[in-house]
Amino acid sequence: MGSENFLITLSIRIMLFSLLCFHVKSVVAEQIDVSAQDNLQMVLDQSADGDVLLLSSGRYFGNFIINHAITLRGDGSNTVIDAEGDGHALLLKNSHITIDNLTIENWGNDLTEQYSGIYSDQQASHLVIQNNYLKGDGFGIWLQKGEYIKVLNNVVEGNTQLRSSDRGNGIQLSIVKHVEVRGNEIFHTRDGLYIISSQENVLENNTMHDLRYGIHYMYSHNNKVLNNHAYNTRAGYALMSSRHLTVSGNSTENSEDYGFLLNFITSSTISNNTIKNVWTKPENKVLGRDGKGLFVYNSAYNTIKGNLIDTAEIGIHLTAGSENTKIYGNSFINNPIQVKYVSNKKQEWSLDGKGNYWSNYLGWDMNSDNIGDVIFEPNDGIDKLVWQYPEMKMLMDSPAVLILRWVQRQFPVLKAPGVKDSFPLMSSPHQQIKKTSELATNIAMHERVH
Repeated sequence: MGSENFLITLSIRIMLFSLLCFHVKSVVAEQIDVSAQDNLQMVLDQSADGDVLLLSSGRYFGNFIINHAITLRGDGSNTVIDAEGDGHALLLKNSHITIDNLTIENWGNDLTEQYSGIYSDQQASHLVIQNNYLKGDGFGIWLQKGEYIKVLNNVVEGNTQLRSSDRGNGIQLSIVKHVEVRGNEIFHTRDGLYIISSQENVLENNTMHDLRYGIHYMYSHNNKVLNNHAYNTRAGYALMSSRHLTVSGNSTENSEDYGFLLNFITSSTISNNTIKNVWTKPENKVLGRDGKGLFVYNSAYNTIKGNLIDTAEIGIHLTAGSENTKIYGNSFINNPIQVKYVSNKKQEWSLDGKGNYWSNYLGWDMNSDNIGDVIFEPNDGIDKLVWQYPEMKMLMDSPAVLILRWVQRQFPVLKAPGVKDSFPLMSSPHQQIKKTSELATNIAMHERVH
């Protein structure tokens, strides 16, 4: 009996030891070196959660599916995932996946199938996609129904041989939460960043150019859009059907239709953004198509403050019930039409004794408090007639129109209600910031020299 007990005990110990070894092997991450001669899909299938796959230089052909929580890392431009013109290049079907330092090219162009360079399967969360270069026809990075995702420092380039409407968006977020999109550059796609039905995300320090829309929002709430830069677009930022957005520190220049488009945006703050050079190209000019720095359509209960609108055909255009909005501390500079507002409801564009700066304000400041002593009203009844009947433009310099403008000024009771700024600023806070910055730069250069 003693020997039998000993053998039983020894067998149990051997079994337990084997199970322990198997468990340890399964939980300890491995680093796996992969070359272009290897079957990458087979390596992906045989990997375990936590493994790090290091891809050496070379071109990896195929449509690869990642089913495990792994890291897939290359050495940059020399490590190429080539989807050979069809399907997704990388399909992520698990959470806790990192895609790092790869070049991804030549995925499919079927937008209906949502073909993408990197495509996350439904509910893939805790992803990190960073330091990659993607170039292709369809969508660059498409993420859906996931949470806690980071998209960092990637470059996404579209195909200029396709019409803009036939290209995918650079980075698309669909029904996601807690996603950080930072430090990316996107160009030659349809839209740069497209966000739909996604909550509590942060888009920060991204650069978007040569696109339709730099950032495009639909049905997304409680998002932050911070310190992004857009240029050479039809609209720098198209924000639609969303609420509780914080849009601050962004810039846009050389847009053709809109710097910022707000369509059915509520309870949001648009602050400290810079909008420059919004001008429709002469070859695209049609009646009613003018470059608008800020276009606010059917949007209410927002705060628009501290923004610079410089050299737009129309500085700000409000229409379709866009009321109950606080507008103050902005600078409207060098815009041929500063404000376009067609309504019979009064609008006061100042708050707590602080209005906006208007480069065409002709008032004075007797007590030197930087607040104009004369109310600024950017529009009169003649402006509204011209907007309603554009053919009147040919009469703008006629004696009859000049007399009508004079009558309105002399008899305010005849003037239709509209926008007024009771506390216009005599100097632009943005110009003061620029002068302070230039002075600091000059001092620093002087100290370096000496």
